[in-house]
Amino acid sequence: MDIPIAKAISIREAGYDEYWLRDQIYENPACLGLGDIESISKERIQSSGGRLDLLLKNPEDDSMYEVEIMLGETDETHIIRTVEYWDNEKRRWPQRQHYAVLVAECITRRFFNVIQLLSHYIPIIAVQVNLIESGGYKALHFTKVLDTYEEVEDGTGDGEIYDEVFWKKKAPWTIETAVALVEATGDLLDTPIIRYLKYYVAVSVKGNRYFWFKKRSANKSLIGFRVSSEHYEELSRLLDEKNIAFVQKRDQFRFTCDAEYILNNRDLFRKIASYAKEFWQK
Repeated sequence: MDIPIAKAISIREAGYDEYWLRDQIYENPACLGLGDIESISKERIQSSGGRLDLLLKNPEDDSMYEVEIMLGETDETHIIRTVEYWDNEKRRWPQRQHYAVLVAECITRRFFNVIQLLSHYIPIIAVQVNLIESGGYKALHFTKVLDTYEEVEDGTGDGEIYDEVFWKKKAPWTIETAVALVEATGDLLDTPIIRYLKYYVAVSVKGNRYFWFKKRSANKSLIGFRVSSEHYEELSRLLDEKNIAFVQKRDQFRFTCDAEYILNNRDLFRKIASYAKEFWQK
């Protein structure tokens, strides 16, 4: 079978502009390769006076994607806007996980290095978009060239020892969050133990994993736990009252928090701990 050879052409020279590209992504956000995400708004007005090209959301955990789009090669202005708009939305929704996304036609080596450097401090994703032509047909093609959350556990290998020392290097704030939970709820539990594993930190009681914590950016951690069905409605109400964006899958609840939030909301987490304890003691 003969396979035609496609060629990349300039989006602008083909008669399209950034607004056209923005609308293509808005109508089909899954094209970015970021999972089953949905569009929230476009041209979102910012407090700084600019406009965010696209705001997308993952409905599973309410994580947000702040998307800046540009044609041609990346430049300083668009990188600054990407970070600025990400920070604005993060301040607006502090309990949610946020990702800065730059979509550009050409991400040069120089600016790729800049974005890669920023990714050590900001959850930034770079996507290169190309308009390709073959046999008289045109199509858009998107490629992730940088995604800070696809690294394999900071490059650790099978011989790694997963202990407190490992996690202090990897995400010390996740340890602090687990410690805060034990401090706030430990008297309700029977000798809780903090365990360190490759992908998460756990609070265990008599071998049962009552809580688990996974690292997130901005010194946040994702907390997960299980409760019985009779507490679903009440727990959902309590979390809604605190404006906590949570995900429920069967008997599992998950949401983003940090040590300070736990200590400032002891009553909530003590209630959660009592529900978790009841679940495991049945």
